[in-house]
Amino acid sequence: MENTFSTLGLDPSLIEGLAKQNITEPMPIQSLVIPTALEGKDLIAQAHTGSGKTLAFLLPLFTKVDTKQRQTQALILAPTHELVVQIQEQIRLLAENSSKAVTSLTIMGGMNIEKQIEKLKKNKPHIIVGSTGRILDLMKKKKITAHTIKMIVLDEADNLLDKNQSHPIKDILKTVMRDTQIMLFSATINDFTLKTAESLLKDPVRLNACEETILNPNITHLYTVVEFRKKLETLRKMLTTQNPTKSLVFLNNNHEVEVAVNKLAFHDKKVGGLYGSQTKEQRKQTLDQFRSGKLNVLVSSDLSARGLDIPNISHVFSMDLPPSAHDYLHRAGRSARGHNKGTSISILTPKDLATVKEYEKKLGIQMTEL
Repeated sequence: MENTFSTLGLDPSLIEGLAKQNITEPMPIQSLVIPTALEGKDLIAQAHTGSGKTLAFLLPLFTKVDTKQRQTQALILAPTHELVVQIQEQIRLLAENSSKAVTSLTIMGGMNIEKQIEKLKKNKPHIIVGSTGRILDLMKKKKITAHTIKMIVLDEADNLLDKNQSHPIKDILKTVMRDTQIMLFSATINDFTLKTAESLLKDPVRLNACEETILNPNITHLYTVVEFRKKLETLRKMLTTQNPTKSLVFLNNNHEVEVAVNKLAFHDKKVGGLYGSQTKEQRKQTLDQFRSGKLNVLVSSDLSARGLDIPNISHVFSMDLPPSAHDYLHRAGRSARGHNKGTSISILTPKDLATVKEYEKKLGIQMTEL
């Protein structure tokens, strides 16, 4: 049977809306998720980073939301500010391009709660996208009505269901009706996440679009070994020799981000940085400049490793290896979004070589020395 959005049971207006974004064929995770989600089943879905998970849950939500009712019918919970903003932007695009009158609102901590309450009262959004703590707070205050919610999505579920963060999720799920559909999405699902998810969901269907490796096969993994003091100079040269379209550079230390940005800017690179100390507005401005091409190099700590979906990132550079193979997966996955190819290059010192072997084994990949 031909694999198209029509055969998945989607509304023609949504298919037209997707075509305006040049999306004409479903990705594997979308083909797996959409029919199951439309049946109303709880599900746990795993797919490579950049493989179309956001549309895999938004398309069923758009199909099932009753736009005649001015009430909140779906919650989408995500672990970072950047991911919330990204999901909201995709909702806006889909609503605009498909002419479906689905309304949405972002609700996050760190924002003025009174203004959020006012917006909820005024807009009565069909979908709320946001952070767990603030959404739970507003549910307790009866500002978000629990009994009208029919669907809940947990994006980057392994992060949301982490031992230290799962309590608010559990409290939200206790508040909504028992027949609320719950859908979990993540690039990685460990045993703890799976066990927690299975205790919260009703007979969940497990869907896995990852084949031999949990890492996107369209990514090439390379590394080079240099003295510590030559790392930045090596990066600068590679930004010329590798000829990347857009590059994302990761450092483990927040303070070093600023140092790297200043040094690369001194050598006339169009570079910006994401620091933990920045305001949300400053981070948004830097990301917007990176998206638009005003900047083509973005330096960051792991702050932006999760969920950041920017088209045409051809290269990811790791100036330090991340704390775990799991973190490396999320970094590398910022490239090769959709059907694109990408390159992940680690700039290492000799003491990192043992970790390279460990990551190769855990992730089922080969990291080749340049």
